[in-house]
Amino acid sequence: MVVDADLVFHALADATRRDILTRVIRSGQSVSELARAYPMSFAAVQKHVAVLERAALVRKTRRGREQIVHGEVEALRRVARLLDGYEELWRQRAAGIDRILEEEQ
Repeated sequence: MVVDADLVFHALADATRRDILTRVIRSGQSVSELARAYPMSFAAVQKHVAVLERAALVRKTRRGREQIVHGEVEALRRVARLLDGYEELWRQRAAGIDRILEEEQ
């Protein structure tokens, strides 16, 4: 599964979507169950779920007539690895600055 970081960061930029993701990582829930938890329409919750799905952060499965939303933790892991790479670049840069300062003393 390829993770598009732009889609993931866009999806996670919204507090409602982050909350939905937290809920479905804990336990898969139907879109109807999710909709009851928010002061918005069913259609609005469906749109939030669709954004999360496009970002590969959730997947839906059928259980009878219901669609159950499940969290996809691997997408988060891939983005975390991307961020870890940026952190490592900054650590290397800071270490380089430290070396320069030590040489000047």
